[in-house]
Amino acid sequence: MERNIQFVGQSTAFLDSVERASRAAALNRPVLVIGERGTGKELIAERLHQLSRRWQEPFITLNCAALPETLIEAELFGHEQGAFTGATRARAGRFEEADKGTLFLDELATLSMGAQERLLRAVEYGEVTRIGSSRPVKVDVRIVAATNEDLPKLADQGRFRSDLLDRLSFEVITLPPLRVREGDIMVLSDYFGRRMAAELGWESWPGFTAAALAGLEEYQWPGNVRELRNVIERAVYRWQHWDEPVAHIVFDPFDSPWKPRVSMRREEPAASADEPRIAAPASVGLDSVTDLRGAVDAHERAILEQALARHRYNQRQTAKALGLSYDQLRHAMKKHGLSERG
Repeated sequence: MERNIQFVGQSTAFLDSVERASRAAALNRPVLVIGERGTGKELIAERLHQLSRRWQEPFITLNCAALPETLIEAELFGHEQGAFTGATRARAGRFEEADKGTLFLDELATLSMGAQERLLRAVEYGEVTRIGSSRPVKVDVRIVAATNEDLPKLADQGRFRSDLLDRLSFEVITLPPLRVREGDIMVLSDYFGRRMAAELGWESWPGFTAAALAGLEEYQWPGNVRELRNVIERAVYRWQHWDEPVAHIVFDPFDSPWKPRVSMRREEPAASADEPRIAAPASVGLDSVTDLRGAVDAHERAILEQALARHRYNQRQTAKALGLSYDQLRHAMKKHGLSERG
């Protein structure tokens, strides 16, 4: 299926971001795209490429969070045969693949310090060296990078190289979240609704009821446009009366009275539907401990909940911050009954 990269929206904040991307596209300079998940960072990166002089050349994408730290450098810069266990043949990296074109690095903040150092050299000198080789290869690549992290703050904390940040931030485009894009929720809802109705073969598009529209406007959309599209398409798909306005919106598809209970090592009292869930205190008075295992479990759960919230439930970043492997974090979450989104 052909990828749809159409921009839909009318709010000033959104149109200003698109306009900044259009202006920056013609310049052969790095661009940082900042925004919450689901705001369309990759679409902006594609626009930067398509409106540039490189539009006929490769547009190569790499999600830096999708690969373990041990493989990210080989993926970026390539490797020679026998450079490490499993390297049965030489392979060009993403930089070489993107030569004369654009390299889009998503989730930039997850790069290790070693990879950041090599990335800085590639951007600074226009050359990369494959792992296992001593001969640099010249490349002509434009870098577009994206993240949902506060990179200047990470640089102040020593978790991101300041010199790399300076080099990549010629232009910084910060995308507004959907909740502040005035009028765009209605425009996008109608757009996605019409498309889904056409896919289902409806004879016409009846729109939404006033109550449904009010619910869409009131919701905060933590997943932004990506979440909105799923909610709208699901609502249209489940609606059985194509000649009547869609009246029922399901924001959480996992909400069910038959939701399976998570098996836990220790049973916790069930909270009522109206009662907020409160994390265990970060510290417990030693004199008050009468159940050592229970106190340890409560403390561990509190640490996990706070770390997950701090990293916006990005499990790989949370695991790294806690000094755990991804599998260890998943095991701990399962042990304490923590869901994907808290």
